[in-house]
Amino acid sequence: MTAQPQEFVPSTSPMPEKNLRAIRAVLVVPQDREAFDEGLKAVLDEVRVSLDLGALNAFVHRWWISACDSVRDPEGRRRMHAKAEQVLTGEPIPSGRSWREVLGDRGVDL
Repeated sequence: MTAQPQEFVPSTSPMPEKNLRAIRAVLVVPQDREAFDEGLKAVLDEVRVSLDLGALNAFVHRWWISACDSVRDPEGRRRMHAKAEQVLTGEPIPSGRSWREVLGDRGVDL
C-alpha cells in the first residue's frame, strides 16, 4: 500500500469514522502507519482464505482504537513509540513516578 498520511489532525477533531481509509488517515506516527499497512495485508490474506470477515472486523476495531488515540494525543503516540524503541534496543529507561505518587497528587487515598 502506498497511500500517504493526511495532514496532522488536531485533538479537537472528532473521532475518525470506523473504516479503513479514515483510520489510516489519522495515524500520525510512521510506525503506526507501517504496522497498519502490514496488518491489513495479512488480514486480507486471511479473509481471502477463510472467507470470514470476522478477522477484518476485529482488525478495524483494534485500529480504530489506536486511531482515536492518535487524534486525542498524537504526541503521546510518538512518545510511546520512542519509549518502545528504547526498550527494544536495550537503552536504559529513566523511571517515572509510581502510580501511588500520581494518585496521591490527585487526592486518591490508597
